[in-house]
Amino acid sequence: MTKTDLKLPISTIAFDADDTLWRNEEIFMKAQETFINMLTHYHDKDYISSHLAEIQVRNLGVFGYGIKGFTLSMIETAIELSEGRILGHEIHEIIALAKEMVAAPIHLLPDVVETIKALKGHYQLMVITKGDLLDQESKLARSGIADLFDFIEIVSDKKPDVYQGILDQYQIPKNTFLMLGNSMKSDVLPLLDIGVKAIHVPYHSTWAHEEVAESELAPYGEIETFNSIAELLPWLSTNKSIMGN
Repeated sequence: MTKTDLKLPISTIAFDADDTLWRNEEIFMKAQETFINMLTHYHDKDYISSHLAEIQVRNLGVFGYGIKGFTLSMIETAIELSEGRILGHEIHEIIALAKEMVAAPIHLLPDVVETIKALKGHYQLMVITKGDLLDQESKLARSGIADLFDFIEIVSDKKPDVYQGILDQYQIPKNTFLMLGNSMKSDVLPLLDIGVKAIHVPYHSTWAHEEVAESELAPYGEIETFNSIAELLPWLSTNKSIMGN
């Protein structure tokens, strides 16, 4: 694979939202733990966890990503593992758990506000996030930083053709675009596949479905990685040939 052509300066910087701008995975992990504990009188924890994961992935093409799809997968898991014996009040507990997830406060990650504010006015800034439309809109509104971005795109999935469609929609040349995100699978590799620069900013925990095997990464060579979003400003400063104004 050839390296991305970066002859033109970067003019647009896009960010993933969940676990890149704010904490999110912990909300799902806490809810999953509560759900598993609810079903331990039917099966052991490891079996419940693996069965839920299997149903989640199976349902992605039907319900998509986000809390609503996760909730429906929890309900389906409860019905299957209890062989239909799950009680109405237990289903209600799962729904209440989902409502708690939706209402969870937004905790921005360190250096996000300072970094975005420093970029504002010098670059065209975007958020590209996947998941349930209503939930993502709510999180962006409650984050307090939505107004710092020029464009916000909420998509059902992050595939190369989806990113290409966004570039086409805003008439952004590939070699002026930069994407940052915590998911190698969703925020980095699809961009590299269409010849666009992307930087991986890992989060301390990642949903298993978003993990990528080393063998899949090998063809891409060395992938640029930041330990924190705070590294973006000095990186842009060092790479003056690809900086904006």
